[in-house]
Amino acid sequence: MTIFFKAAISDDVAFGMIERCFSDPDDYDGYLDIFSDHTEQTISWSKGRSADEFKDQVTEALRSAWETARFFQVYERREDRDDAGTNEIRRAAIDLTRAYGGVVVITLSLLGRRSSTNDLELVFLCFQEDAQRRNFRVRYDGKFVAA
Repeated sequence: MTIFFKAAISDDVAFGMIERCFSDPDDYDGYLDIFSDHTEQTISWSKGRSADEFKDQVTEALRSAWETARFFQVYERREDRDDAGTNEIRRAAIDLTRAYGGVVVITLSLLGRRSSTNDLELVFLCFQEDAQRRNFRVRYDGKFVAA
């Protein structure tokens, strides 16, 4: 499968999008997936689970990533653009960042319960050094990558 790393957004825009989803928590469920050299964890948010608890876990995961890998590159996955699936983007990101030490890949999917039009799917690539992030962008942003 070919992955096209497109639709990079700033971390501030991503955080605003996340906050908007959590402002109406009854309309969403989803999951958070964290992958790094030393961690692989998936946390799900299903119906009946506290939105505040899940939001706290998302906040803590992003804060923890920020403490070790401050340079974020965020990609938004959207169905209306016919983007590759979130899991495919995640796998490609993990494979492509293995050469950079200490990268954290975080996938956040907040899925609308009533409609997919409000889905939010983000892939955070968190680098320890800005040079790593810049190198990744030069090599892969806006290019088709065989994964």
